Amino acid sequence: MKKKLIAGNWKMNGSTVANAALVQQLLEGVNQVACDIAVCVPAPYLAGVGALVKGTAIAVGAQDVSAHEAGAYTGEVSAGMLRDLAVRYVIVGHSERRQYHGETDAVVANKVQKALAAGIVPIVCVGETLSEREAGQTEEVVKRQLAAVIHTNGHCISEIVVAYEPVWAIGTGKTASPEQAQQVHAVLRTQLHAATAHSDRVRILYGGSMNAANAAELLAQTDIDGGLVGGASLKALDFLAIIAAAA
Repeated sequence: MKKKLIAGNWKMNGSTVANAALVQQLLEGVNQVACDIAVCVPAPYLAGVGALVKGTAIAVGAQDVSAHEAGAYTGEVSAGMLRDLAVRYVIVGHSERRQYHGETDAVVANKVQKALAAGIVPIVCVGETLSEREAGQTEEVVKRQLAAVIHTNGHCISEIVVAYEPVWAIGTGKTASPEQAQQVHAVLRTQLHAATAHSDRVRILYGGSMNAANAAELLAQTDIDGGLVGGASLKALDFLAIIAAAA
């Protein structure tokens, strides 16, 4: 049985002082854990937070990576640069990147490729909007998004993490029911099984307003292998409660 993974996505939040205080609280609460833990922090804080968690149970993750290796791409951060900072995970294809920055399935697939080549584990986000769910297109959407990643990275697809994040539940306080989440996770599991003989290695996380109150029920589902946690990851006690539920 693979370990669950609880990854916090701090989004565009934090400061040097606030980050140090949050990490300190987390470290005090994760002495003995039975799951993997990561905090995905804004790029300017990767080195600082990385130093704070070095040698602990908490890994550091980034929130994005460039689809390019190097060159005239002002403002971009390459996978090689993340590797230099000992980054272990990177979120790729988050719905906010797709929506606000126009990232296509092809761009996401290329970013996954760059992360894998640098030895960084990509947390690949897939998910449908409310209108897509209401139109009965949930499976079609998530399978299309994952298929692009599989097509580009088929030979090493077992090295990724997938995160199902229904767009309508991100930051809204709405959460997919455990049954709704499990249904989509099962679809993704079947798709991965068809793509690789090592699909059992791939962890599929649920993201979309996971919090201390609903984590245990979500994490109890057969195909939910952890969580990609947004707002609750900025509150030490809430994040620790989710970690405890995963253990």
